[in-house]
Amino acid sequence: MARLPAHQQNAARRIGEFVERHPTIKIVALSFLMLVGFTLILASFHVQVPKAWLCFAMFFSVAVEFLNLRRSKKRSG
Repeated sequence: MARLPAHQQNAARRIGEFVERHPTIKIVALSFLMLVGFTLILASFHVQVPKAWLCFAMFFSVAVEFLNLRRSKKRSG
């Protein structure tokens, strides 16, 4: 297995620590993976889903999660 460059290792470690501190991010990431998976399944049946809908759903999820993180940070701090 190839080793990652130091900057990639550092980035992966910092992202991992962030996800460990905020477990709801895991749910958002899993939801994104499921959304992409279902889109690919629909595409295999020749059902086209507008990309704008997907982008909006992802943006909305990230925006709501960002607001939740800010709210929980204000409550704890």
